[in-house]
Amino acid sequence: MFGLDRVHAGTSEDISAITGCTVVMFDGGARASAEVRGASPSTREIALLSPDKQMESVDAILLTGGSAFGLAAATGVVKFLSEKGIGYKTPWRPVPIVPAAVLFDLDLGSADRFPDEAMGYSACVAAMKGDFQRGSHGAGTGASVGKWAGLEHAMKSGQGLASVEIGEVKVIAIAAVNAVGDVMDSCGSVLAGAIADGRFLGEGKRVVERILSPRLLGTNTTLVLVATNARLSKVELNRVAQRGHDALARKVVPVHTSLDGDTVFTVCTDEVDASLDVVSSLAVEAIENAIEDAVMSAASLGGLSCRSSLYGKSGTPVP
Repeated sequence: MFGLDRVHAGTSEDISAITGCTVVMFDGGARASAEVRGASPSTREIALLSPDKQMESVDAILLTGGSAFGLAAATGVVKFLSEKGIGYKTPWRPVPIVPAAVLFDLDLGSADRFPDEAMGYSACVAAMKGDFQRGSHGAGTGASVGKWAGLEHAMKSGQGLASVEIGEVKVIAIAAVNAVGDVMDSCGSVLAGAIADGRFLGEGKRVVERILSPRLLGTNTTLVLVATNARLSKVELNRVAQRGHDALARKVVPVHTSLDGDTVFTVCTDEVDASLDVVSSLAVEAIENAIEDAVMSAASLGGLSCRSSLYGKSGTPVP
């Protein structure tokens, strides 16, 4: 996957229910950490990724829709890995280590159908085939942005992918962007967000003062996974995850609110030497690009328009 031979990503979704999940697996396991910000996260096995915890290696990471219900997809990932004898070695059997984080998409599609064991298993099969899809697929199937003015003004988002490298050091980022805030471009203008009559409502305004709907509480979240071939300690990976949130702060306005549960996972495969600062800088760049890709590659779904349907690839409004 973008030169990281030990990293495999796949997606699975239920388009009619407008939800899905994304699985990233690592041959031979990989060292991992994470940083969670925002007040409304929903996660699985996130505590063991703290630098002070004993567990060093994970076998897969799950990003999923479905709110807390979507954590059931992790059971399918565990089943897939267990069938292949993959996991933390114990005297009795290997135990697959699969941290996961969810975003809330029950408001866009079905509130009664969400990623489950079968969908998690299917995403693993897709990962082994290299079948990763950007846009309104996987964890990004039901994602949307610009919900600070209410879902009726939101724009369809999805999941994005980006890679950057310097010499032998490579970093990839996957971002499923389901933020209450708007996504900004490199010039500080709204790229995707709350919209009405073809006009971005937050352009030039202090959006945080105009969060209108109390129904949005805990119904958002941006999920990010960064993988690198660099050789880093678990403490250093945690620092990269912390720096990764800098990218969210640059691209999403407002970010880390009480309405979001933003999570950044970081993983390394220990193949080349690199400084922490180089990897951190590359991670920030990759995440920023992946966030932009998430909204640019999204397709209209669930009654929400995507950016390309409104502005085209050139950025010119579509008649």
